[in-house]
Amino acid sequence: MRKGSLAMLVAVVLTAGSMITISFAQAPPAPPLPVMPPSLPATYVVDLMTQPGSAAFGAQWKTMEAKIVETKPIPEALPGYKTAYDISPHAGEGGFDDSKWPVIESKDLAARRSGGHVAFIWYRANLTIPAKIGDFDTTGAKAVLTVLVDDYAEVWINGQMPRQAGTPSPATIQGFNMPNRVVLADGVKPGDKFQIAVFGINGPISVAPANTVWFREARIEFYR
Repeated sequence: MRKGSLAMLVAVVLTAGSMITISFAQAPPAPPLPVMPPSLPATYVVDLMTQPGSAAFGAQWKTMEAKIVETKPIPEALPGYKTAYDISPHAGEGGFDDSKWPVIESKDLAARRSGGHVAFIWYRANLTIPAKIGDFDTTGAKAVLTVLVDDYAEVWINGQMPRQAGTPSPATIQGFNMPNRVVLADGVKPGDKFQIAVFGINGPISVAPANTVWFREARIEFYR
């Protein structure tokens, strides 16, 4: 009797196995590795904090303050943690809709934003590589986005933030009042598009400074 029941159970499992798909949680894909930008002087530089500079790429800057919001703790959290915290919005992600964000002029990247203390500000723009800027032919040049945000920044390009844990990042994540230099492409061509999202952070966070978030520099550097 017991052998018959076991055989029946195996038959049911084998039959059901053809109809049931068991899904397992997959780890998110690893972020792309940062690329070291050139250390030599650039062949040609465009200042994105000027109207002509941003206009050369068809860039229209938008900004929005990010808020700290409560969220659920991760499944592995210790029992004492009943809540956790996140930022909103996640405006670096691909496909994010910023159509209702206020537009700012290029020069207003230097405007002091936030109420001070612990503060986070998003800046977004879409850049299109032109065939020429002045007399400079962009075709085939290495393009590097350089931004320096007071006090910290994280830079997203086309919905991704290249980074590598355990090593100094030459690109998207840097320290206190340090420039972020991100290689957009080793060889651009006219019409190439880049979605830029910069997450500006007031800091040091543990000191809750009574200052603001603003750009010291924003430019595109071309190298040959």
